[in-house]
Amino acid sequence: MLKRTFFFTLISFVLVSFAAAHHGWRWTTGNNIELTGIIVELKLGNPHGELTVKSEDDIWTVEVGQPYRNDRAGLMPGDLAKDVEVKIEGEPSADIEQKLMKAERIWIDGVLYDLYPNRD
Repeated sequence: MLKRTFFFTLISFVLVSFAAAHHGWRWTTGNNIELTGIIVELKLGNPHGELTVKSEDDIWTVEVGQPYRNDRAGLMPGDLAKDVEVKIEGEPSADIEQKLMKAERIWIDGVLYDLYPNRD
């Protein structure tokens, strides 16, 4: 019985660690980049929203905030929509080939939406 309990505890810890690593910031470079492009696809909701943004050269996947974070930043329903041009500042994946970034700030029509106001 003790071995079984230990095994399930270990498996649970490993799964939670993987989830925390992805949804935290550890997978990013720690340095910001800027990306400008057109939203070609989006999925908003929990655990975070996701935009597919076509820039001049590439297609990027951009993680945006959870619904409460987007609301707090002032994003209204429909602000993030297909065919909207956005400028995004955030941290890219440490594996730049993934073309994946976590947004910190988003500009739409020159208006700043600061998803993480306490991050520099």
